[in-house]
Amino acid sequence: QVQLVESGGGSVQAGSSLTLSCRAPPYIINNYVMGWFRQPPGKARSGVASIGRDGRITYASDSMKGRFTISRDNAENTVYLQMNSLKPEDTAMYYCAVGGGSTIMYMVPFDWGQGTQVTVSS
Repeated sequence: QVQLVESGGGSVQAGSSLTLSCRAPPYIINNYVMGWFRQPPGKARSGVASIGRDGRITYASDSMKGRFTISRDNAENTVYLQMNSLKPEDTAMYYCAVGGGSTIMYMVPFDWGQGTQVTVSS
């Protein structure tokens, strides 16, 4: 089992920014697709963004593409999700994942982090 450790969640006002971090073993960061997923209360988990080992980045929607930025720091063995202009509908548990697949829509995770809660109030 891969150890993915997320951090950076919190409670913020609408319009604020947060940056989530996901630390993973070096062989994971360098060799697999890393993704962020989220699960709002009472809803299914869905993809947010992914970054491949070749640096290919995909987002689940245009709205996310315009407000969220996924990045990877190989030296720090960390994947980030910077979230700007947060909205109440972004409230969810956010999960880091590792797996395969060409885009976030087709990513097949084989392991997950424990999740970090993001709550956005209006």
